[in-house]
Amino acid sequence: MNIAVLDASTLGDDLNLSVFEKVGNVKIYPLTSADELESHTQDADIIVLNKVKINEETLPNPNKIKLICIAATGFDNVSLDYCKKHGIALCNVKGYSTNSVAQVTVAMALSLSCNLPQYNEFVKDRSYSKSGIQNRLTPVYHELFGKKWGLVGCGGIGSKVAQVAKALGCEICVCKKTPHAEYENKDIDSLMRDCDIISVHTPLNEETKNLINRQRIFSMKKNAIFINVARGGVADEEALADAIEEGAIAGLGIDVYSVEPFSENHPYTRIMHLKNVCLTPHMAWGAYESRQRCMEEIVLNIKAFNNGEKRNRIV
Repeated sequence: MNIAVLDASTLGDDLNLSVFEKVGNVKIYPLTSADELESHTQDADIIVLNKVKINEETLPNPNKIKLICIAATGFDNVSLDYCKKHGIALCNVKGYSTNSVAQVTVAMALSLSCNLPQYNEFVKDRSYSKSGIQNRLTPVYHELFGKKWGLVGCGGIGSKVAQVAKALGCEICVCKKTPHAEYENKDIDSLMRDCDIISVHTPLNEETKNLINRQRIFSMKKNAIFINVARGGVADEEALADAIEEGAIAGLGIDVYSVEPFSENHPYTRIMHLKNVCLTPHMAWGAYESRQRCMEEIVLNIKAFNNGEKRNRIV
């Protein structure tokens, strides 16, 4: 089997991708542009990708491709209809990044609620030493204990975040298709209106696109912190920027964007200098252990496919 890894640079330079040599002959490409997609996949039976888009427009002729392996849980960048039409199997990787994403989600909430960057800078710029005062308590911060933490989506990652938030003393509220047996269930409008911290952990699809719309964003409490580590298209990015600028919400933590990387005219460029905004480059999934686990799972997916078995199959 010939295997092409199409965007290795998105997986991190510290990973040893020779693990794929266990299951085939491997060609590794740092990135694959739309113009390069056909040539990079020409001889491949299996392609491994993270962000590359695969559909009828980007790759009209799939050549020899029999299997697409996504180095992610979300698969919105690959057309299911395309795979079905051309008889291509599609696998994702489930659960590999749960701990990593949950950790970054909670870290964002703690940093934004405790104003850690401001306190850190106060010491590092020598203001603390020059103040002559033993401590500093501004900007004011509040305990998370007793606050309502709302989760939009509560699968593996959301459940892990809920466990940690509960350990911090938060009340957990959940908005999901099927009611959660352990936590309070709310519809999306009630959750957005009632919760102090809101984190998003839902896939992007037709039902969730722009789910967090302008009306819901501006219904949030003024002390609310909003965190999106799922998909950028789930929320109205312009409305979130407006809400921060107008003081309608207290904090914003974002790791995902509708276009990645976002351009200089993206609404978040207006607010990235603000101290109550934490923007990260779609890294929440990518702890070293998480990425290593993902590669190992892909190898197992390929082995299963070669043996005529179905493992993590989407199509």
